[in-house]
Amino acid sequence: MIENFIDGINDVDDVMAEWHSYIAAEKEKQLNEIITEEKLKADETKKFVDNAIADGEMRTTGTDIDKLMPPISRFGNTNREKKKQTIIEKLKAFFDRFFGV
Repeated sequence: MIENFIDGINDVDDVMAEWHSYIAAEKEKQLNEIITEEKLKADETKKFVDNAIADGEMRTTGTDIDKLMPPISRFGNTNREKKKQTIIEKLKAFFDRFFGV
């Protein structure tokens, strides 16, 4: 991310303001990609991530992740747990990338 930012700031007066704008845009873009790829509920996912960043940790136990997921049957051969684990891994990677930035 830093290299992409540096490439685009040749004529910027306030580098910190530009950095914050760049990070906010990149954060939204990457989160929307995860939401689209995994067919997550957008509002719930954004709220979950915002809360995780505010709390300083991403909680993956309980029903919070289930609330983000698209409807998937708990019965039959649906690979629900595999899908849930994939979502957790993507959200954790996102959290690690943007927490504290």
